[in-house]
Amino acid sequence: MKFTNFASSNKKDMSVGVKIFAGEASRELAEKVAASYGSQLGDCKVTTFSDGEFQPSYEETVRGMDVFIIQSTMPPADNLFELLLMVDAAKRASARKIIVVIPYFGFARQDRKDKPRVAIGAKLVANMLMAAGIDRIMTMDLHADQIQGFFEVPVDHLYGSTIFQPEIEKINNGNLIMAAPDAGGTKRSNSYAKRLEIGLAICHKQRRKPNEVAEMTVIGDVAGKDVILVDDMCDTAGTLTKAADLFMEKGALSVRAFCTHAVLSGPAFERITNSSITELIVTDTIPLKQQHDKIRVISVANLFGDVIKKMVNNQSISSHFII
Repeated sequence: MKFTNFASSNKKDMSVGVKIFAGEASRELAEKVAASYGSQLGDCKVTTFSDGEFQPSYEETVRGMDVFIIQSTMPPADNLFELLLMVDAAKRASARKIIVVIPYFGFARQDRKDKPRVAIGAKLVANMLMAAGIDRIMTMDLHADQIQGFFEVPVDHLYGSTIFQPEIEKINNGNLIMAAPDAGGTKRSNSYAKRLEIGLAICHKQRRKPNEVAEMTVIGDVAGKDVILVDDMCDTAGTLTKAADLFMEKGALSVRAFCTHAVLSGPAFERITNSSITELIVTDTIPLKQQHDKIRVISVANLFGDVIKKMVNNQSISSHFII
């Protein structure tokens, strides 16, 4: 009599697979992340109806799989809503786990009530993602670290310093000084300064209204120094360019800026062109709207690919937290 070992065959069939999908806003980055991980993007398409309504659909099975969905949530809000629909579709298709990879977490500047009768947008986004059914979130350089606490699932918060520090070390000629474009970025800049064992300068700014800097002053001596500015994002580039111009007025030899998220809205490109900034180094968490002689892009794909690989294999990712 012949017996079939169903236990061993079932064990093989029940092995967990990994599939990586991309939203429309982050497809180029997602392709690089998938390649770094060692696979290809899963097949997902978005059907757009004549009234503008859209519906993403998976064109391959995700049943029992660990599904990674890569999508930055910068405006328009369609990017966020597409991500929510993709999460819901994966959940209804019986995915084992759903991990959203949000390189740039939009609405992160709305992390608290800074005046009466306003929404806390970052918390609302977290609530929507939780309601959609995510099991984990991976993101990079949140504008406010406390947003991690808005979620009831694990949050893997990566830092731009992991890829920026080696770049800064390459240009370290012994004459560098770290600088914060505002008081809010002092902690980040101080961490770099301690790690690289160099000095620190701070720009203090006052705003009349959002995206408009009224007055800036410099704390620290930058005369004869090559200044390195670091920030989590560059939006209209008002703060960054005014800080660079002010440092040059105070006797700095050059000013380079490192910003993780290249939001670059409104007059940003014009301001960068007309500013004293030698070079602006950004990542591809947000696709660059246009090429610019002063802007250089460093990809975060290998970092995300490696972290996904370690996550799948239940390995520690703390080695990536340099600063």
